Amino acid sequence: MSDTSVPPSPTGTFPGFSDAEAEKMQKAFKDIGERSQQLLKDFAERYAAEGPQPVDPLHLTQTFMDFTAKMLADPNKLVQAQVELWQQYMRLWQVTAQRMMGQKVEPLVEPAKGDKRFKDPAWKDEVIFDYLKQSYLLTARWLQGTITDVDGVDDKTAQKVDFYTRQFIDAMSPTNFALTNPQVVKATVESKGENLVKGLQNLLTDLERGKGRLAIRQTDMKAFKVGENVATSPGKVVYQNDVMQLIQYAPRTDEVYAMPLLIVPPWINKFYILDLKPENSFIKWATERGYTVFVISWVNPDETLSKLVFEDYMKKGPLAALDAIEKATGERKVSAIGYCIGGTLMATTLAYMAARGDTRIAACTFFTAQVDFTEPGELGIFIDEDQLASLEETMSKKGYLDGAEMATTFNMLRANDLIWSFVVNNYLMGKDPFPFDLLYWNADATRMPAAMHSYYLRNMYQKNLLAKPGGLIIDNVPIDLGKITIPIYLQAGKDDHIAPAKSVYKATQLFSGPVRFMLAGSGHIAGVVNPPQAKKYQHWLNETAINPPTLEEWKAGATEFPGSWWNDWDKWLSEKSGPKVPARIPGHGNLPAFEDAPGSYVKVRVID
Repeated sequence: MSDTSVPPSPTGTFPGFSDAEAEKMQKAFKDIGERSQQLLKDFAERYAAEGPQPVDPLHLTQTFMDFTAKMLADPNKLVQAQVELWQQYMRLWQVTAQRMMGQKVEPLVEPAKGDKRFKDPAWKDEVIFDYLKQSYLLTARWLQGTITDVDGVDDKTAQKVDFYTRQFIDAMSPTNFALTNPQVVKATVESKGENLVKGLQNLLTDLERGKGRLAIRQTDMKAFKVGENVATSPGKVVYQNDVMQLIQYAPRTDEVYAMPLLIVPPWINKFYILDLKPENSFIKWATERGYTVFVISWVNPDETLSKLVFEDYMKKGPLAALDAIEKATGERKVSAIGYCIGGTLMATTLAYMAARGDTRIAACTFFTAQVDFTEPGELGIFIDEDQLASLEETMSKKGYLDGAEMATTFNMLRANDLIWSFVVNNYLMGKDPFPFDLLYWNADATRMPAAMHSYYLRNMYQKNLLAKPGGLIIDNVPIDLGKITIPIYLQAGKDDHIAPAKSVYKATQLFSGPVRFMLAGSGHIAGVVNPPQAKKYQHWLNETAINPPTLEEWKAGATEFPGSWWNDWDKWLSEKSGPKVPARIPGHGNLPAFEDAPGSYVKVRVID
């Protein structure tokens, strides 16, 4: 009689596996089952607490219905487009058949330059994968071409339809599916499916991180710690309020320029993008050039700060920092840098100060900052009345906009690089993301106070009031950028998808003082964080006395220079920063030190 209490061999469940492999798979599936049950329980509890969510929070249904109606108004054009697509398919089938018979044929369509999705050799070498690739690229090109050739559609709707169509096209790439990605097929065969099991575990981990919402890990989040291996430049917090901490960095020279430098970063992200590591830290580099560097570290707000408005960020941000810097150094005159939305705030602040006769800021630099939002790029797609109303309703429940929602918006602008590449790596290949400090910073999201964020989106993006003299009234002061007469250094990134160079350039026509416009190679981050020793990218300068009306005209007379623009900026600012004085030690002035840099505000995290 057999002993039925003895469990069957694990290999009975997983044919072809050794006992050790089968046991490992059993443990993995048990772990998946237990975690899945907990996630479903958490989801049910949150659904009961929050109630059903809007089916169409972005209000895309009506947009696409209106667009489709316009498209169907000319059925002949639609039929012609369909015929053209089928003709392309027929040509693809023909050349594929020729290739299968051993003939050498040229591809009908190739991936765009820089498209990393199809870099595996199998996409060219294997006929079936080459066919899948070309079929996808032909369909994608046809679909985007068809939607751009529809009459009677306003520019805003056309841009919105094009953007979300591209999101769909990117999602449907054959690289994103296990059976149509040669790398995933190979990994699945070689590992006997272990990659997919590990990928499912990674998926559950990301769902757990996001508390039921998918929070894709772009890097190893445990590989970095703020203040230990990122944001490591020495300094002290010398002032703080409920909106920001002010960091004074330690000098790296015996003498420094008399005029201190204040950096105002965006509050949408954290300041340490300018201090990721010593070899690419702008903050470290600036102190080595003899500047006394102060940086605002914004609070990561919660529901208690929901009533903060744009005016609060100005008064408790740069204006409070100016008072603190004067106490710390004894210097009344300061130069400043505003980065991205921090630059939008600095432009507002400069106009406010000019109207009140406040001359404490003697020169200002703008990194990829918009002040005229008539052409804000693809971010403008998210700004219409329906979407703003939906966003404000969401913020009203918590008192802030969750940082993860902002991160998702920015990631969608480069979906293949910042979303789908990690879907393939983490969930299909079953790999852990690679440690990368820039992506760690990118994932270190911050919240937006409800009142301030609504004011910013409505008055800047939607109504463009900052660019209109007197359009904004702050503390009973009409804001007029034309009253800004101090020297300005204006930086833009050639490939910036967040603050397009064309949009940034518009500021040259709004400020009344001398503006040195510089166009940097690369985009929103690499166009700024590009130390000279890296010898990467390039930059353009145009030495004409008056900037022409448009960026295209400016570029026509510009000269290209290799490498970083930092030295050009240093030459520009050093001439305006006064004589050299003995170096200042943080905390040794009239402001005692609170704590070591990078301070405690920057360490408040939304998600780990």
